[in-house]
Amino acid sequence: MSITIRPFALSDEDAVVALWHEAGLTRPWNDPHADIRRKLTVQPELFLVAVDTPGGGDEADPAVADDAAPDRAATDTAQTIVGSVMAGYDGHRGWLSYLAAASSHRGRGIGRALVAEAERLLLERGCPKVQLMVRPDNAAARGFYDALGYEPFETWTTGKRLIVDGPAAPD
Repeated sequence: MSITIRPFALSDEDAVVALWHEAGLTRPWNDPHADIRRKLTVQPELFLVAVDTPGGGDEADPAVADDAAPDRAATDTAQTIVGSVMAGYDGHRGWLSYLAAASSHRGRGIGRALVAEAERLLLERGCPKVQLMVRPDNAAARGFYDALGYEPFETWTTGKRLIVDGPAAPD
């Protein structure tokens, strides 16, 4: 296994959505394809994927492909999408979402490498802090982020849907 982190390419969409489904990140009221289309209009270079190319070692290689572009298809058809993260920066704080590692590749440092690269890109833009949301019952994710130095804090998180993608969210 040789893992490379690179920007999302349009040809990655179906594999990324399948990864998100496998990781339990999707919800009926969020269309993941619409989320991807929206992300590609705002800081698309902060939408990263981890790809596995057969023939490398067993740990995630922090190598980052600088020459990939969101509209360029992966040139190696043997590549498999094994991780993703969407990052964004609004001028006040950065956000991480859709962090996922394929179940077949968990425990190999892919999530850590994706977070590290997203943090590097955010810091490069002058981002002073990064936040994310984890569902309260997701103890594994909470432990993962705790190990990376993320600190929980008390806040009331609210949201308002401006565009409806699917059935209404549960009350």
